[in-house]
Amino acid sequence: MANKDYYSILGVDKNASADEIKSAYRRLAKKYHPDLNKTPEAAEKFKDVNEAYEVLSDDKKRANYDQFGSAEGPQFGGTGGGFGDFFSGAGGFSDIFSDIFSAFGGSSSQRVMEKGDDIFLNLNINFEEAAFGVEKNVTFNKIEKCASCNGTGAKNGKEFTVCPNCKGSGRVRYQQNSVFGTTIREAGCTTCNATGKIIKEKCENCNGKGYKKISKTVKVKVPAGIDDGQTIRMRGEGNAPIREGINGDLNIRISVTPHKILTRKGNDIYLDLYIPFTKALLGTKIEIPTLKGSYLLTIPELTSSGTVMRLKNKGVKILNRESYGDMLVTIKAEPPKSFDKSTRKAIEELDAKIELKNYAKYQNFLSKM
Repeated sequence: MANKDYYSILGVDKNASADEIKSAYRRLAKKYHPDLNKTPEAAEKFKDVNEAYEVLSDDKKRANYDQFGSAEGPQFGGTGGGFGDFFSGAGGFSDIFSDIFSAFGGSSSQRVMEKGDDIFLNLNINFEEAAFGVEKNVTFNKIEKCASCNGTGAKNGKEFTVCPNCKGSGRVRYQQNSVFGTTIREAGCTTCNATGKIIKEKCENCNGKGYKKISKTVKVKVPAGIDDGQTIRMRGEGNAPIREGINGDLNIRISVTPHKILTRKGNDIYLDLYIPFTKALLGTKIEIPTLKGSYLLTIPELTSSGTVMRLKNKGVKILNRESYGDMLVTIKAEPPKSFDKSTRKAIEELDAKIELKNYAKYQNFLSKM
């Protein structure tokens, strides 16, 4: 959910062409790839570069990002995307990394990086929290890389040797000859379970797995204006991969408890205001609830039941924008349930004095009946 300037990350202008974006990505991917750059900050920068390219290289995601500040558009939703496409070798990433590794005398398949599984949670908030935004602590179980062995599964992270079968890559190639020619396929190394390592002594903390299940609490920043059913994605807060790679994402689906009086549709809120029909005839001022406290609403005289009064900018904040929806108040003029003789006489006298503006149409209607 963090607002990132993807253009700045790739070092390109907002009007950059697809070729310029791809060229910038190639250069930065080579610079920060963990296999080529061992500095502590390289992995995080590599992650940001991939995230930026994933969005800006896709026309639809780029359009959403330019307009709404998010690749998913105004809905915050969607659980796809992320680095899944990159690490599965789909689309442009596969071609780009083939070029990158071949430039260094290797192959893109020398090391296969994985993405851990995503985690899906549900978070309940009330109507006001959705309108104004809120911070919530969420506790969940996840798979995390073992800190004692740094995910290697070996004691102190050192008691292992490089797998002799795959030479530490975790992948092996198989060549098969047939009448149609020679085919080469690649698969995970069975000797080391595709880890590239042979453990000599297991880590006592994780029993040689390299990961363990933990309970974690994170602070979720729910933005003002989020709606029921939308999803907040926290990158990297999901499960760690079994082998080397990047954590999955934490996807939090928002459920909003309905308000007792107000109804939300998009960024507008609606209120049905029930008043005596005499107040609608004579006009009145009445306090009504809004998201920001009470508001003194003026109802003009001779207001018809069903009239909708619009209050500008008194609705819900629009996501990623400093603007608001409106509040629409529908007047519901209610007749009395009963009245005495004196009240009836007064109403009859009033009825006799009321001038029908469309009297001719009224008479014509009666004659047709």
